[in-house]
Amino acid sequence: MAKRFLDLLLAAALFPLAVVVLAVAALAVRLDSPGPVFFRQERVGRGRRPFGLVKIRTMAIGTPNVASHEVGTASITRTGAFLRRTKIDELPQIFSVLSGDMSFVGPRPCLPSQTELIRERDARGVYAALPGITGPAQVAGVDMSRPVELAEIDARYVRERTLVGDIRLIVRTALGGGAGDAVR
Repeated sequence: MAKRFLDLLLAAALFPLAVVVLAVAALAVRLDSPGPVFFRQERVGRGRRPFGLVKIRTMAIGTPNVASHEVGTASITRTGAFLRRTKIDELPQIFSVLSGDMSFVGPRPCLPSQTELIRERDARGVYAALPGITGPAQVAGVDMSRPVELAEIDARYVRERTLVGDIRLIVRTALGGGAGDAVR
């Protein structure tokens, strides 16, 4: 209950600023490359239930729908590189937090096609938690290209999570902790 309350409080506090930043980012994406500003991608959530994750588009139209570490840097637009570096591309996920599909902190949701990661997480009970916008693995620089290590970090988080720990991870993320998913 306390985690959900923190999620709703933080989402409500960030919402007005997020709308303004999203409007500016949307304009920049629109001016930089053709195609939609936002994209929706199916991800694996709590209980292995699929949900739609919305992000600002940072890659060129026609980029395959695969994990970031399987895509070359040439696919990232100029604006997209900035949005990814500053994590602004993640802002639409505040709506997923408000709807209850995500939390601010938790294991990052993977694609249904990432079967090895799903298997490793399933074996460790990671799907008992809501996925998060950020988590300890992201702050540590461990991305989905290392499924066993990532699943172990996620499982430790699920077992040992605390509100104070979540607040620390949010602050570390806001201060630039973690590089996000690797891109070849």
